[in-house]
Amino acid sequence: MAVLAESGSNPDVDLLYDINGLAKEAPRWFDRIMEFVGEYGLLVAMVLLVLWCWWSVRRRGGEDAASSVAALVWAPLAAGIAVLVNVPIRGFVERPRPFVDHQGLDVLVSGKTDFSFVSDHATITMALGVGLFVANRRFGIAGIGLALLEGFCRVYMGVHYPTDVVGGFALGTAVALLLSPLASALLTPLMRAVERSPRAGWIVRTRSVSGAREGASLPAARTSMESEERDLAA
Repeated sequence: MAVLAESGSNPDVDLLYDINGLAKEAPRWFDRIMEFVGEYGLLVAMVLLVLWCWWSVRRRGGEDAASSVAALVWAPLAAGIAVLVNVPIRGFVERPRPFVDHQGLDVLVSGKTDFSFVSDHATITMALGVGLFVANRRFGIAGIGLALLEGFCRVYMGVHYPTDVVGGFALGTAVALLLSPLASALLTPLMRAVERSPRAGWIVRTRSVSGAREGASLPAARTSMESEERDLAA
């Protein structure tokens, strides 16, 4: 895999210099923003997006609430599994970071000593984005957009090749989609059991929605009690 790190006519390296060159031309304050966004900000944004989608699903309720929440639970699980799968991939490829083999890069984050292929950040964000898409297309499109921005930031920061990012996107997508049927088969019954729980049911739907069906029988029960009272009085 050493050929991946060679320069010259390698479009991967050429694109690396083109994107990272934007960091050299940008003001220092903008680079600091990109450093924070690419290292932490977009990961936090993805977590908040998943929570927002969960809040929307549980408020809407409906018969598919349990399956939708199960899909949302799968999104972070898929990200975690994808990162674990990446461990042997990195050890097998052993691709150094781009700044190790190439001079003149503007590296915004120091202390990166592990291997470069594939990008953990790209893997995590894309797995979360695709997992969100399975649960809710509107939120999923937003999540995939954030994942693409994360990939751009990693190259902009000089810590990954473009193919590191593409590999992360492919790995995150593959894990989230290929294992989704199995995850749904396991997690949906679990979420339905949680939905029926009087204490944990709020995880799947709001109390007002979950109590609507129970509350619907209250008027009939009250009418029956009133009629019994009239019979006793007579």
